[in-house]
Amino acid sequence: MYFDTHAHYDDARFDEDREALLASMPEKDVTRILNPGCTVESSRAAVALARRFPHVWAAVGLHPEECHGCGDAELAAIRELCAEEKVVAIGEIGLDYYWPENPSREQQQTIFRRQLELALELDLPVIIHDREAHGDCLAIVSDYPGLRGVFHCYSGSPEMAESLLRRGWYLGFDGPITYKNAKKALAVLALTPLERILLETDAPYLPPVPHRGERNDSSLLPFIAAAAAAVKGLAPEELARAAAENGKRLFGIG
Repeated sequence: MYFDTHAHYDDARFDEDREALLASMPEKDVTRILNPGCTVESSRAAVALARRFPHVWAAVGLHPEECHGCGDAELAAIRELCAEEKVVAIGEIGLDYYWPENPSREQQQTIFRRQLELALELDLPVIIHDREAHGDCLAIVSDYPGLRGVFHCYSGSPEMAESLLRRGWYLGFDGPITYKNAKKALAVLALTPLERILLETDAPYLPPVPHRGERNDSSLLPFIAAAAAAVKGLAPEELARAAAENGKRLFGIG
């Protein structure tokens, strides 16, 4: 029933038990997982996991924190990976202005735009990372009206959410909607139509309450679903099923 539309099982924190953990997910009612890449190397690892597990799919891309020195060669590698059968999106891509040591804003924006153009060329959805870059992210995606995709772990304003929703975007909701300081995220969730909600863990990061401080994984998705369902006035199972259908529709997964 559950579709975790954003989980990084290629991360080193899963090195000791990755195979067993992923193999166990269907029996935990997690029937679909999308693993986005953040570099060429992690994108290749995501593809390798998708090949091994029937319930795992991959996205490939260059994360804004990881785009130092990236150019034609890296973008060509991402393009090549897009030809893989179980690659269903370009991501995780976007802008991140939070860390001062991140690549320059100009470099991030250049790599972001080139990947958006690739997504349009290949008719693939995109998975957007937007941290402390809301205005620029909205402005850039607005330059490409044919795009479709999701703003992962949405953290912008309700007004920006309404603008994205009018353009047909999906919004991803993660563990932070269970946190005490989740007022803005819950307000966004309240205004987001059920047919535009995706559920994500961002594993191994952002574990939901009551598992904060632990390594996150897709088996904790029911805590996120329950928090979202409470806001929408639905049973958790109903919201989880709707979110799974949304993910299947956006990413073209049966």
